[in-house]
Amino acid sequence: MRKKSRIIVIGGGASGLVAAIMARRNGSEVVILERMDRVGKKILASGNGRCNLTNSDMNLNRFHTSCPKFVAEVLNHFDVHHTLQFFEKIGISYTIQDGGKIYPMSLQASSVLDVLRYEIERLGVEEICEAEVIEIKKNNQGFILFLKDGRKIFGDKVIIATGGKSAPNLGSNGSGYDLAISLGHRIIHPFPALVQLTLDAWFLKRLKGVKFEGRVSVIKNSDTIQMENGEILFTEYGISGPPILQLSRKVGELLMHGKVNPYLSIDSYPDLSEAELNTMIYARFSRCPEKPIEFSFVGMINKRLIPVILKEAKIEDTKRSCSKMSSTEIKSIINTLKDWKIPIKGTRSWMQSQVTAGGIDVADINPNTMESKLIKGLYFAGEIVDVDGDCGGFNLQWAWSSGHIAGENASK
Repeated sequence: MRKKSRIIVIGGGASGLVAAIMARRNGSEVVILERMDRVGKKILASGNGRCNLTNSDMNLNRFHTSCPKFVAEVLNHFDVHHTLQFFEKIGISYTIQDGGKIYPMSLQASSVLDVLRYEIERLGVEEICEAEVIEIKKNNQGFILFLKDGRKIFGDKVIIATGGKSAPNLGSNGSGYDLAISLGHRIIHPFPALVQLTLDAWFLKRLKGVKFEGRVSVIKNSDTIQMENGEILFTEYGISGPPILQLSRKVGELLMHGKVNPYLSIDSYPDLSEAELNTMIYARFSRCPEKPIEFSFVGMINKRLIPVILKEAKIEDTKRSCSKMSSTEIKSIINTLKDWKIPIKGTRSWMQSQVTAGGIDVADINPNTMESKLIKGLYFAGEIVDVDGDCGGFNLQWAWSSGHIAGENASK
């Protein structure tokens, strides 16, 4: 009788837990090694604590990698339908919200982790926490994993699911890259994605906490690189909000490769043309020509934004009456409201980022199995691979899909 294979899963995050479940369901002995004091910490923080499981509109354009075909093949093996089936069977009912975002019906990330942990325990998967792997060696018998505390763990096969470098306080500190490099794998330079931007601007402390619906674009050498709509939030360090997070991946890429920093262009009134905005402002001025310029915009623009917008538009005396405004000055205000140019300094750090761009080069991984093409018996899953997605459930879908395929195939 053939003995059960022993599979070691390094990392107890989303992809690691699903990989462990699938490997154990297929009859393998499975051990999860987790660096933190408990598994699944990053799951609890996902979706603002609600866990955006996946997205009903699984468009490949929402993923970023050096090889889009790789992502397509993985998602074809385990798609959104399979994901929802998997979670329904272990107890998660779901709800679809704006933008196709799919959440557990409880709207609690903790419920997702609870059912995954229950399934791990029910199946008899061994969980070893506070176990940091610092070296992996391969021999004819399998793999030897050396832990930081001096222990050695033996396995027939290994799945590295250690995550990237984002949110290191939740478990992923980039240690998996060193393990992969030591085994011959190449790394696409990682950088923070889905992260706030820092700006080079004088007004940030004044506008801290100001938010509004608008359109924001990344501009490089007068070319629009990417554009997003949604709620924009100013902070003391720069700018945040869903559209900023969506843009941040492209900004990080431009900063890494470019000599000249890109800048943001903010349209505070995306639903109005310049001509319509012009008509609106002239109408306000004509109704109350005696009002001071600054006060005349109260009720139209956020009060804390008004003095900043006027200064950015080069309006010096904001106390004079509307009737004394020239057409050139009004045009300057409209230009600022429709195309407010702000230099970008950079992105915030790994600690604030939600996901890692870059990672293990997918050219050396088989998308049908998630097995290394360089080391037989070595598999990868999740964020450690050079695949990252937009906000909206795409990164968790990648975790579920890659983890499922890695666990299933490692146990064959």
